[in-house]
Amino acid sequence: MKLQGKNLIAGDAISATAGYFTARGDLAKFEEATEAQVDLAFEAAEQAFHEFRRASAVRRAAFLERITEEIESLGDDLLTTANLETALPIAERLVGERGRTVNQLKMFAALIREGSWVDARIDRGLPSRKPVPKPDVRRMLIPIGPVAVFGASNFPLAFSVAGGDTASALASGCPVIFKAHPAHPATSELVADAIIRAAKEHRMPAGVFSLLQSTRNEIATAVVKHARAKAVAFTGSLRAGRALFDSAGSRSHPIPVYAEMGSINPVFLLPGALNERAEAIAQGMSTSVMLGGGQFCTSPGLAVGIGSPNFARFSEALGELVKRAQPATMLHSGVLQSFEAGVKRVRAIEGVQAMASVNTADNSKAQALPTVFAADFETFMKHPALSEELFGPSTLVVGCGSPEDMLAIAQGLEGHLTATIHGTAQDLAEYSALITILENKVGRLIFNGFPTGVEVCASMQHGGPYPATTDSRTTSVGTAAILRFARPIAYQNFPQAALPIELQDENPRGIWRLVDGHLTREKLQYADDRST
Repeated sequence: MKLQGKNLIAGDAISATAGYFTARGDLAKFEEATEAQVDLAFEAAEQAFHEFRRASAVRRAAFLERITEEIESLGDDLLTTANLETALPIAERLVGERGRTVNQLKMFAALIREGSWVDARIDRGLPSRKPVPKPDVRRMLIPIGPVAVFGASNFPLAFSVAGGDTASALASGCPVIFKAHPAHPATSELVADAIIRAAKEHRMPAGVFSLLQSTRNEIATAVVKHARAKAVAFTGSLRAGRALFDSAGSRSHPIPVYAEMGSINPVFLLPGALNERAEAIAQGMSTSVMLGGGQFCTSPGLAVGIGSPNFARFSEALGELVKRAQPATMLHSGVLQSFEAGVKRVRAIEGVQAMASVNTADNSKAQALPTVFAADFETFMKHPALSEELFGPSTLVVGCGSPEDMLAIAQGLEGHLTATIHGTAQDLAEYSALITILENKVGRLIFNGFPTGVEVCASMQHGGPYPATTDSRTTSVGTAAILRFARPIAYQNFPQAALPIELQDENPRGIWRLVDGHLTREKLQYADDRST
């Protein structure tokens, strides 16, 4: 494995002079990107956009599929590098994450090859309509332009260089300028090289992809504020996501920022479920909280139930499981420091009890102590800080005095990615008001399961009301993620030859279209056998 440690602009390794940085594993020194390189990347992306957006869907799909082959050809080098930089285990985590990464690319390749995602709509004209002729109007989605994507610290592959944001942007026809996360620069370079090789093999324009490496906030701001940037995708903390969002909003021409920023993913424990399986729920909760060191955006940070002997059984079982847990190795020292500061803040709140905690950790390995806190309803409602994400291996158990208390907690929540309900059929009938409240608070409702483990599929919604994301109408996982990087355009009274093929009467791609209010894949027929 040979690392260049340089920024990769439009297929070329470009030296920088803004300094160097290293990451865990000390695999290489990486050059800090400069604002001049940001300019180069966006200029190349703008030039590439005009060709790339017109490349056939079949050609773009083949490009995405070739990226998967290039990633897989990296073999163990990629997994070993990611492990050295993040301490994530190879067999238990990184092998699966690599599989998710390549499968996402294949999923988007299949989506654009089929083609119906462009949402083609046709209303045929009626020239003889009285008193005003009806125009022929045809609408579809087209790519918006160069997209800036920021890598996440907790997914060095699946939410990184070739992750879902990059895959969906490229699939839509948008070039990508990728700002790598400084916690895993070597992993980022290896995957970026794979994308560049695939682009060259399929003769894509050079500016279709660029990689920027930097630890500096000024570079992140320069990326978001660049005049040629048309959208931003981000996964990370509320503080960083909001800063990018505000920067984009302060531009002379604001652009959308699709930021996924944090969530406590509340779990509501209803009486019937606790009566039947309190210990089993505790086991599942413990596994979900500790998974990946608690460093998932869907980690459950809150469990709410009504005080009872069965709720006590759950709480005691969860506490015992956490006491026996191993210290969690964090992604990097910054995550550990933030987690420890958060634990200290929660411990200092009057009325909060550390119900269970692991006793020893090795700070030299950036290990965190898994912890379960407990509080009553009044304490939780009095301290809004208890509703904020504590990124790491911890959760808070809140006991309520009544069903009304539980509904009040749900009603007081801000936006989150998920909410989970454990209950029986009778519970759901009795607590239907809880479901109604949670529908307005989250993007995904889970029944008798746990939020960690996000299935990559067409129906997945990975997003939620603010502050979970900056746009609750969108998702960063699943095929609908492509819609973030497209916009609608309507063609009125255009001749057939000048229309995109998706809107032509013959429908040569055979996609689904809404024609005069009816979904069909058929070519258009006219009573006099002539097109308008």
